[in-house]
Amino acid sequence: MTRSRLPAPLLGLAVALLSAVPALAQAPAPAARTATQAKKAEVSDVLKTPRPAGGEWLGLYLMDKKVGYFFTDLSLVPGRTDQVRAINELVFKATVGSKLSERVHREERIYEAKPRGKLLSFVVEQRGDGGEQRLEGTQTPTGLRVVRKRPGLPDEALTVKASPETVEDADQARVAIYRKTKVEGTITDGTDLESYKVTTTMEPAEERMVRGVKVRLSKAQTISEKEKVPVVAYVTDEGEMVEVDFGQTMKARAESEAVAKRMDVVEVFGLTRIVLPKQLPAEARSVPGRAVMVMTGLPEKFQQDTYRQKYVKLPEGRVEVTLLADVPKPANLKPLPVADPEGGENLKSTIIVESDNAEIRKLAKKLTGTEKDAYAVAKKIVGWVATNLEKDYGASADRASDVLRQKKGDCTEHSLLTVALLRAAGIPSRRVDGVVYMVNEDGVPAFYWHEWVEAYVGEWTQMDPTFNQLVADASHFGVGQEGNAEITPLIGQLKVVEVRDRPTGR
Repeated sequence: MTRSRLPAPLLGLAVALLSAVPALAQAPAPAARTATQAKKAEVSDVLKTPRPAGGEWLGLYLMDKKVGYFFTDLSLVPGRTDQVRAINELVFKATVGSKLSERVHREERIYEAKPRGKLLSFVVEQRGDGGEQRLEGTQTPTGLRVVRKRPGLPDEALTVKASPETVEDADQARVAIYRKTKVEGTITDGTDLESYKVTTTMEPAEERMVRGVKVRLSKAQTISEKEKVPVVAYVTDEGEMVEVDFGQTMKARAESEAVAKRMDVVEVFGLTRIVLPKQLPAEARSVPGRAVMVMTGLPEKFQQDTYRQKYVKLPEGRVEVTLLADVPKPANLKPLPVADPEGGENLKSTIIVESDNAEIRKLAKKLTGTEKDAYAVAKKIVGWVATNLEKDYGASADRASDVLRQKKGDCTEHSLLTVALLRAAGIPSRRVDGVVYMVNEDGVPAFYWHEWVEAYVGEWTQMDPTFNQLVADASHFGVGQEGNAEITPLIGQLKVVEVRDRPTGR
């Protein structure tokens, strides 16, 4: 098996969409704040919308199986009338193979309470899968200052671009319902500290049965430019949120605290894998190599021909997919450093892909040595990661420097460290999310969610450090990049209905 935690896009979606779940602002009781006083205080609309007091619990379901829960709350800071505190907490828990995968992600943000009140500070705490850390952010005149704290390690401080996030962005869905109009804003992501545009629009109301009674539900759809997955919230006229849909794959449902914390025993490999009608041919494992399949449930936006993947539309929503693998053409190879054909994004050092970290740069320089050929260096880096990282599917890390320090992990850690080393060596690179073909202990041929890398060495080439493949073979089907949650709706929807020997017309 390739990993011990939930698929990277799925886990990333759950964490990132904490900001899209409508927070439950605990407005002061009417006796404590009259309409006249509210107007005088010029509080944000986020405090004026009807809602239950005290926060809410929601069970989180993957394909109707309980895999976690949310708690979300928004209220005035105790003892103050000029600041708002938003709290969002996620617990994700499932088994992967024989191991338990669990992550706790909690965010607390403080805003000015006035209309379009600024984000003042935040605390992000993470425990379990991915490691333990605490990020403390404060807005300053020079930008957002963040202190990273981890057990047994010295604190780290960095300053990133100031966040334009406002208090209305903490609860765009309810603000949109209250105003009956579109709301646009920004959310500073609690994992990569980048700011992303978020937009919420109203949709036609629906009638549903809620606890045996037919009620009218307002609908608000929120989309982040990072995740690109529609998040639809259903809210009663009294302000109770009864359901939140994350694409077609995950749902959050209003529950009592006791019920929300009651978890199913979910084995996520078996739940999310894509079973094949028969085994792929041996050619899929060779380089050059090829695999041909017919799929359903693959949206047209994913059907873009590349050097590795070709698509032919068939009747009844089917599509023939041809996967190809080959070594880069020698005439195209370039010397170091290699310019990024996409403008520099694939050479960028980030809080996650820490290619400017001193230890990572030192190792990249050692592995490069006197070699000038970018592809030769890329192969050295992939080989080093494959042979020096222990395949420990219970040890996870969300930062490249942490992976280098612990030297163990699953496909996510292998790919993350590889990309950081490649970029440090001057090779544009990125992580690829998708599925890889395997036949596990139960003998069932299937695709399992996986992550590998793509490097630009004069042309793009895919490599898999987890399996020590200097060219990722044709059993790899890529559908996204860098933990992109846009592919999450494919889980449970994508199916392979035929394995072919040759592509159509060839």
